[in-house]
Amino acid sequence: MSSPRDVVVIGGGLAGAKTVEALREQGFDGSITLIAAEPNLPYERPPLSKGFLAGGDSFEDAVTHPRDWYTEHDVDLRLSTRATAIDTEVHAVTLDEGAPLRYDKLVLATGSTPRRLTVSGAGAERVHVLRTRQDAETLRAEFGEGRRLVVIGAGWIGLEAAATARAKGSVVTVVAPSTIPLANALGDRMGTVYAKLHREHGVTFKLRTSVAEITATAGRATGVRLTNGETIRADAVLVGIGAEPNVALAEAAGLAVDNGVLVDAGLRTSDPDIYAVGDIANVDHPVLGARSRVEHWATALNQPAIAATNLLGGEARWEELPYFFSDQYDVGMEYYGQPGEEDSLVIRGSLDTREFVAFWLDANRITAVMNVNVWDVIDAVKPIIAARRPVDPARLADPEVPFAEL
Repeated sequence: MSSPRDVVVIGGGLAGAKTVEALREQGFDGSITLIAAEPNLPYERPPLSKGFLAGGDSFEDAVTHPRDWYTEHDVDLRLSTRATAIDTEVHAVTLDEGAPLRYDKLVLATGSTPRRLTVSGAGAERVHVLRTRQDAETLRAEFGEGRRLVVIGAGWIGLEAAATARAKGSVVTVVAPSTIPLANALGDRMGTVYAKLHREHGVTFKLRTSVAEITATAGRATGVRLTNGETIRADAVLVGIGAEPNVALAEAAGLAVDNGVLVDAGLRTSDPDIYAVGDIANVDHPVLGARSRVEHWATALNQPAIAATNLLGGEARWEELPYFFSDQYDVGMEYYGQPGEEDSLVIRGSLDTREFVAFWLDANRITAVMNVNVWDVIDAVKPIIAARRPVDPARLADPEVPFAEL
C-alpha cells in the first residue's frame, strides 16, 4: 500500500486533535488539515460539566494544544469551518467556505450533538444544553444563590451540573422518567448511592415522570410542567437527555451507519480510505465480541493512535474497555469495563462513607470495576480483567487482600 500524502481530519474536538498529534508522532510528514466547526482551539469536553462550569478552571486548561503547536507541526487548522460533503470517488471534502480539499485518507471525528426536547416551549430562552464552551459559559451565568434550575435527565451531565449549581447556591430539581438516577449506566444499587449523595446536598428529584411543557413568558422559560400535572418554577432549564452521534456527513457519503459509523477493530469504515474515531465510532470490538460505541473522554483520547497506525499502513486494534470518570461534590469516581448483572456486585469498602470499590462479576470473573474516593485501582485491576481468571468473591471484598494476590 502506498503511503498517503494528504490526510484530512474532520472534527475539532479532542479526537480530532489527538488524531493529528498521533499522525505526527508516528512519523507522517505529509499534509494534514484539521477541520473544526467551533471558533475555539480543539479542547476536551469533560471540564465543561466539571471545573470549567464551576469557574475554577480556565478554558485554556481544557485546550488540547496551544495554537503554536499546530504551526510547529505543520497542521493546517481551519477553525469556524464546516465540512458539508464528502465525495468518496474523487477523494474530496467540500467545505462551507473555500475550495474542496483533496485527501488520500480521511478521518471522521465529528462527535455528537445533545438531544433536544420536542415539547412546547423547548426553544425558549434559558433552556440550555451542555456541549460547547459557549454552552458552559451561558449555563454558569444562570447559577447563583436562590436561582432555580430544573435539570431534565438524571445522567452524568445532568448530575454533574446539578452538583455544581448546588455549590453555587442554586435550588436544583432533577426530573427523569427513571426510578433511580444513573440506573442505566450503573444499575440500581450504585445509582442509589448517587441519589442519596444529591439528596444530602439538597437536590430534589422528580422521578417516574416526564416533561409535558416548558412554560414561558415573553419567550423566556419560567417553569417545567410535568406529565403528572405538577409544575416546577424555574429560572433556567438544563436538558441532559443524552446525545446523538453526528453521522449525517458519513451517511450522505454512503458509509455504513448504524448507531454511529460502523468501523472494524482497526477503526476503518466501509470505505478503506476513511476512518472514524471518538463518539461516532461504532466498533466491532474484538474483546467484547459485539459492537460498542462509547461517548467518553478516554475513547476520544486513545482511539486516534489506533486509527493513525492503520492509516499509515501498520496494524493495530482497538481493544480497550470503556473508561469514564465523574466528580460530584466531594465524591470522585472512576469506572472501567463492561458491567454484568446487578446481583453479581461485590463491594470492597463502605457504601455509607462513599469510600469503596465495586466489582461486577460473571462466573467469578471481573468484568468491570468502579472505585469511589479510593484511588490507584484501575491499573491494578485491568490485568485481572484482561486475564479473565476467576477470583474468590470473599477475598475480592476484603480490603486487606492486595489485588496482586487475588
